[in-house]
Amino acid sequence: MITPIDIKKKAANKYKAYLQSIVEGESFNPIVIVGDKKPNEDTVKFEEELTELISCSKEKKGYGYTIEYQTVKTKRHGMQGIPTSISFKTEYDYLKYINEEKATAKFKNDITSILSSFPELKDWIYKYPIKVIENDWESLLKVCKYFKATPQPHLYIRELPIQVHTKFIENNKGIIKELLDIIIAEHINIDEKQFESRFNLKYDETLVRFRILDEAVSLQLFGGIDDISIPISEFQNIALPIHTVYIVENKMNMLTFPAQSNGIVVFGKGFGVDIMKNVEWLKTKKIYYWGDLDAHGFQILSEIRTHFEQVESFMMDRHTFDLFYEGDKGTETNVEKDLCLTSEESEMFKYLKEYNLRLEQEKIPHEYARTKIPQ
Repeated sequence: MITPIDIKKKAANKYKAYLQSIVEGESFNPIVIVGDKKPNEDTVKFEEELTELISCSKEKKGYGYTIEYQTVKTKRHGMQGIPTSISFKTEYDYLKYINEEKATAKFKNDITSILSSFPELKDWIYKYPIKVIENDWESLLKVCKYFKATPQPHLYIRELPIQVHTKFIENNKGIIKELLDIIIAEHINIDEKQFESRFNLKYDETLVRFRILDEAVSLQLFGGIDDISIPISEFQNIALPIHTVYIVENKMNMLTFPAQSNGIVVFGKGFGVDIMKNVEWLKTKKIYYWGDLDAHGFQILSEIRTHFEQVESFMMDRHTFDLFYEGDKGTETNVEKDLCLTSEESEMFKYLKEYNLRLEQEKIPHEYARTKIPQ
């Protein structure tokens, strides 16, 4: 026989659907609890279970579930009233039994406030009614109203003129993202996953470090300074009179890269080089990439090439590897997708991946490297 504990669990599991019916404006329909246990054949235990079931019902407590019986003749118990239906007849009975009266009152008030300002959120509310209950909508609506009026603030989060707790937005980025994706859909940067980038906010950006390899350019633009670190957004907009960009993965190789006419060298930082994918002016430049001779080095090369198809590799060939390899092992990779590599690069990638080999670029002698830098 079903127990009061079973009933409470099953009733609680129906709470989301009940909230969704409120969103749809439906009147309360009795909630039926289906029992999946047969009455105990032991007479004493049967009586105990039935007594327990009745003790927690509306009949005894004044609220909660109603039991309907059917009198049947049983082999063990003779003529016996067997519970055949358990249901919550009224909204009051249901909510008081599962102790959700206050939460439901809050939910009703919140969705009235939300939909009066943003009717476009109705489908979201229907899908996530529990999130409505769990969150502070007075503050969330302040944030949403601000972004609706100012969808491209270009301010730091702490600068936003919204009367909420100083850390409210930082602590609630997840749900704010879901809401703003709907409310200001036409203004978001859809491909950006980071909250600030997606919603046109300023943030402590990743720095791009590069060296000017042409002294004349360095003197002209930076007063002779040639080692520069700037936020990625500034790097995207910088106007450099150069023709060639070298990307290297080793900081010392960046620092010791020899002078080149009309060139710069960028410290790639491994897979962090992906931050440069939106630097449009790079598409008009010659780009050369020099990474470690291991599987990951070629994966990074492939990633860069998906954004800048003109990228060429250098010192990532079998001849260089055989000259300087010292027996080091790489980091295993399970990448299976097709990479953007030339046939020669693909063969080298497969060889390094199969045997998990690695030649770090800093182990290639400086004098040798100077002779292999493409012009």
